[in-house]
This record gives sequence, C-alpha cells and structure tokens, in this order.
Amino acid sequence: MRVLAVGELEAYIEIKRIYGKSEMHLRFVVSLLLILVGFPGSADAENDRAGEFDYYVLALSWSPNWCLREGDARSAPECAPGAARGWGLHGLWPQYETGWPSFCRTTERNPSRNDTAAEADIYGSSGLAWHQWKKHGRCSGLSSGDYYALARNAYASIERPEVFRKLDENIRLPASVVEEAFLKSNPDLSADMLTVTCKADQIQEVRICLARNLEPRKCGADVIRDCTADNALFTPLR
Repeated sequence: MRVLAVGELEAYIEIKRIYGKSEMHLRFVVSLLLILVGFPGSADAENDRAGEFDYYVLALSWSPNWCLREGDARSAPECAPGAARGWGLHGLWPQYETGWPSFCRTTERNPSRNDTAAEADIYGSSGLAWHQWKKHGRCSGLSSGDYYALARNAYASIERPEVFRKLDENIRLPASVVEEAFLKSNPDLSADMLTVTCKADQIQEVRICLARNLEPRKCGADVIRDCTADNALFTPLR
C-alpha cells in the first residue's frame, strides 16, 4: 500500500468526512485520490521543464558490485574478467532542492547510436548512456552532445581513490570508510557534499552534489542520506 504524503492525507480525511465511512465509499475515495495526486514518477514527470533545476548529482557506481547484483545475469561486457572497471559513471542528474525532474520534454534531438557508443568508456555501455540521456539529460536543457560533455567533465573532476582498485579479495567495511576515502582524495569536498548508498548489503554508489558550473556544493536533504551499514560488501576489480 502506498504511504500518503501529508497533503494527500489531509485530502483523504476531508473526502472521508464528506462521503462517510462505508467500505465501498472509502475504496472509491482512495482510488480517486490516487488518480488525482498521481503516483511518483508518473504523468507529473512529463510536466518537468528542461533546464529548470537547481543543481546536479554525480552518481558513481562501483562496477564489480553492480556486476554481482545485476550485470552478471545480463552477461554485461563490462563485467567480463579483465574488464577492470571501478567507479563508473552512473549518471549526472539534474536535481531540485527537493526532488528531481525526469523524462522532460525537450526540443533537442536524441543522440545517435554512435553518440551513445562513444560514451560507453565511462558509462560502461551505450545502453546506459542512452537511458541517462532519456531520463536525466533531457532535463538539463542541453543538447545531447553538450550533456555528455558536461557529464564527462564532472566525472573527470572527481578523484576516484586508487585504494579501492588495489583490493584483491572481497571485504566488508563501514560505508563511512568509502566516504572518508573520497574526502581524502578530494579536499574541496566536505561531508555534506556527498553521500554513499548501499543496496542488497553492498556498497552501491557515491553521489556527489555539484552546482550547475560543476563546483561542489551542499546536497539537499533528500539526497544526503548516507548508508549506515557497518559491514557492507565491497568486491574487487575483475
């Protein structure tokens, strides 16, 4: 069951007061309310306007862990032995101070297959490069070429700690250790400018908040939610 936000809950209570408490009425009320307010990421997302956002989130994914969770089952080429992919670019995401736009309408043309293939070295695959443009890049207000160039510059602006590439066996560690390593390698960053996420008991991503000019900045409250695991799995390069 979807949890209602405060405003939705208030609307539900008011409609309930008007229509009564019968089960039939309440089922109708809930269905109508969900249609009116919409589900997260549904039709409302189509109303997001390209170029209207506050800052970027640069998401760096630890590729070996992604391969363990998902990539191996897909026979993803970036998961092959010897691929040696570490912190790959998941995406550069336009962000509001609270929330984010997605799947924006834009007059810019979509990238060609050659365009997305040229980004596979940092994204891991042309498919991910295409998906990131479709969901996030269109919201930047940039052309696909300029968006990919900006994402590449953002990726290059962050020093990925070499210590993680030196691991030769699976380890478990506090997520805070990953954050500390990035802070040490990037003196311009502070703890409120990045967050470490976990998924399926593994280190998943490091997300870094950047201004529109790619200068580091403080993350919004809905972004900076650090993983609190103290024994998250971290697997070595392949």
